[in-house]
Amino acid sequence: MVPWFVCAGASFAGEADVVDATARPMADGRWSFSVTVRHADAGWDHYADRWEVLSPEGDVLATRVLLHPHENEQPFTRGLSGIALPAGTTKVILRAHDSVHGFGGADFPLDLDPDRTGG
Repeated sequence: MVPWFVCAGASFAGEADVVDATARPMADGRWSFSVTVRHADAGWDHYADRWEVLSPEGDVLATRVLLHPHENEQPFTRGLSGIALPAGTTKVILRAHDSVHGFGGADFPLDLDPDRTGG
């Protein structure tokens, strides 16, 4: 019989939460997002492996793949630029995914300000 703590190790990291996000329009009308994720990454077996930009209806508009664990950088912020949003989009939802639990952590709703100048 395998002790419970051997099997449960990866689950201690919990779910990935989006704790902050910003967005700015680019000169060409596309958007640039900066998203902060918190997750107790536990090596390659359990880490936050991506975040997504969703429409309010739940459609995936963009995905940022995270290529490695961030065990020593928590929370961590990563960006994604060149995102084309549907016309009239004024709000998005950011969510994070981890390699064990999938989605389920805290989402982050974000109101967009299309009048901000991109830099």
